[in-house]
This record gives sequence, structure tokens and C-alpha cells, in this order.
Amino acid sequence: MRILVVGDGKLGHTLAEHLAKEGHDVVIVDRSDEVLQRSEDTLDVMCVKGNGANATTLMDAGADKADIIIAATAGDETNMLCCLIAKRLGAKYAIARIRDPDFNESLNILQRELDIDMAINPERATAQEISRLIRFPFANNIESFAKGRVEMVEFRAQERDVVVGYPLKVLARKLQGLPQVLYAAVEREGRVLIPNGDFVIHAGDRVHVAADMVTITAYFRFLGKNSLRVKNVMLLGGGRISYYLARMIAPMGVHVHMIEINGQKANMLSESLPDVNVIHGDGTDQELLEQEGLKQMDAFVALCDRDEENLMAGLFAVAQGVPKVIVKNNRVAYADIINAMGLDSIISPKSITCANILRYVRARANGMGTKVEKLYRLMDGKAEALEFIARASDPYIGIPLRDLSVRPGTLVAVIVRHGKVIVPFGNDHIESGDSVVIIACQSGIGDLNEVIKR
Repeated sequence: MRILVVGDGKLGHTLAEHLAKEGHDVVIVDRSDEVLQRSEDTLDVMCVKGNGANATTLMDAGADKADIIIAATAGDETNMLCCLIAKRLGAKYAIARIRDPDFNESLNILQRELDIDMAINPERATAQEISRLIRFPFANNIESFAKGRVEMVEFRAQERDVVVGYPLKVLARKLQGLPQVLYAAVEREGRVLIPNGDFVIHAGDRVHVAADMVTITAYFRFLGKNSLRVKNVMLLGGGRISYYLARMIAPMGVHVHMIEINGQKANMLSESLPDVNVIHGDGTDQELLEQEGLKQMDAFVALCDRDEENLMAGLFAVAQGVPKVIVKNNRVAYADIINAMGLDSIISPKSITCANILRYVRARANGMGTKVEKLYRLMDGKAEALEFIARASDPYIGIPLRDLSVRPGTLVAVIVRHGKVIVPFGNDHIESGDSVVIIACQSGIGDLNEVIKR
């Protein structure tokens, strides 16, 4: 597909990189010679200098022939105007990054009136991700598929966990009553492994398991991991993510304590969030954190602008014994190092936004095939979980999985049929209309027929 990316910042550059690698014809528009030169030197893309909200610039970039335009500049108004003009010029789909909370209440109207097909708010999407981790504090990461019927949960295996040390194929026999989940993927020492029946989980492994919500909950109850309930949360930083997060979790009965260094901003947050205890102070000051009861917190979320401050504050919270620590970090390259320090729940707004947009793009690619409905990047981008809807014309319909050829490095993780979740084995088969979740170690898969063959 021909995709136009307006704005060559962190998000725009990352999107262009992924889209170019997946074979799309990508054009980047930006005002800066410096950032465009970086993209020309490192990416297989075409660059156009100019204002993305200018019709002449968009025509020069080929907006009239674009399948999708992605507006990711620093200005919400510019992004919305860019999408409107591009659609009038002939672009088929438009995606806009809209971040200001003031636009959130009227987002549906703006999308309809400005002909924007997808609006993405990175801060709100990040807050939603964090709220799920707070609801399920035993997990490092949680993804949902098939309209929420399937949960894929990541946790770090510990020495005391009863599933450690046994081949997966004997767990049901050794551990009577262990709920049956799919062990979808394991990361060990930076490598992603797709486990089979002989696979043995080791302490320290990052394990992804998948099943329906009831079974997942029962599984972690069996492991003794879901005893913690988060009632007190401390948020470091009063930015947009903290604002959205506080509004999400305070109505759930969670006591929220927010630390903001800017006095004027702290006062504004205190007025707009009456159920939140807003504290004016430096959240990187360890004495202040101790005075405000860090040790009594069930969860600590570091959401400062600087990743280094989040990392140091998160490590201090771990040392103080806070059960759940979540750290914002946009430097994905450092994720393995941070995990090795004991910080398992790392949140990247850039990665979350990029994954949401890629999911939308992929769902509109490969129009002739069984296309991707949802895509989630797992294990810091080392693996992907993809959801497809099977069609009646697909050649694998009705054939037992043991008689089919599955692409190396991939796994048929879950099948959802008429609302029922099936953890598939060799005798199971796929029917027309099934939601099929695939785990893959490589990116770029856009069609279920690429994965399963007769």
C-alpha cells in the first residue's frame, strides 16, 4: 500500500520504519531538513519537505494516490487539518494523533465531521494499558483478543512456582486441578521460544499464557499469584497519562496519590481531580516518597517526562518493597537491561501507539486474504500475536491441525467459536467464522494462509 506519514518525530519515524520493512510504499513529510535526512539515510522511504497541512505539499507527496495518511505531527489541529485535506484530495483512509484532553470529549464528532477514520491518543491508550496492569497486578503485560473473550497474560516465572521444572506435557498429570491454558511463548535470556510439550519452564523466564478470562484467573489463583489487590497507588508525574489514569482508576475505589513538581500544574490537577490526593513536590526525592507513604502503596507508577528519572524512581520503589511497579520508558532498546534490574512492567507510549496504528493498517492490507483483525507486539517487539477471522473459502477449514502444515516459528494459540474459547490440540480444527489467534516470532504476516497450509 502507498502510505503517507506526516511528521518525522519519534512516532512517525518508528511507524515509517515498520511499514517500510513490511513492504509498503512509504512517503514522509516534515518541515525539518535534519530529520528528513536521517530518515533518508536509514530508511527505505521517500521524503518530502513541507507543511503537512498544506495542500500543495500533500499533492507533492502523492496524497491523491495514498491508501492511508497518518498525521503524527506535534500539533493536534495540524493533524486534523492534514487528514481533512488529504481525504479531500483522494486519500482512502486517514489516521490522526490527537492528544489534548480537551478534544477527548468531542472526539467522535471531530472524527465524523473531519472525515478521520482513526484517532489515536497515545497518553489515553497508555493509561488504559496501565489500568489493566493495576487491575491484574500479578501480570507484567495483558492483551485481549476476540472481543475480550481471550486474555494473553505475561508473567515472570519464579523458583517457587509449581509449573517450573516440569515438561509442559506432564503438568496436567503432576498438578491435579491445574487449569488448562496455552503456553504461547517464552522469553529466556533475550530469545523468544515457542514451547512444545517437552519444553521446561525455568525460573526467570517471561512466560505468556492464553485462555479465556475465567480460566486465566483460576490458573493464577492456582499459582498463588492473584492474592494482591491494588487499593493504594502512587503516580509520579502529573502529565496527561497520569491525568487519564487517575480518572480511570479512582472510580474503581483505588486511592490515588499523585506527585507533581510544578506548583501551578499541581493546583490545576487538584481542582480537576477532586478524588485524587495531588502532592506538590519533587517525586524523585526519596525522602518525599517515604514521607508520602511509598512503603504502604500497593502500586507505584513512574510517569515523568524523562525515562532516567522513571527508572531510578522505579528501582527505589522496588527496593522499598512496593508489590507492583510500572515504569514508562520509550527506549525499547534498553528493555532487556531494565527487566534484568527487576522492573518487569515497562510501558512505552510510542510502542503502544505504533502497535495500534499498525494493527489498523494491516487490517486494511491484503484485502484478498484472511486479513489481520488485531495485532499486538509481545516481548518488546520480538514476537507478535495476531488475530484473524477464518473464511469458508480457506483451504484448511475442517481439517485437523495435526494434518496441516504450520509455518515454522508460529503457533496456533487460540480458536474462538460462537463465543467459546478453544485451546487447540492436534484433533481440533478451524471452521468458517472462527477467530484464530496466532503467535509468531517474525513480523510481516498479513494473511492466515501464510501461516497454515494443507
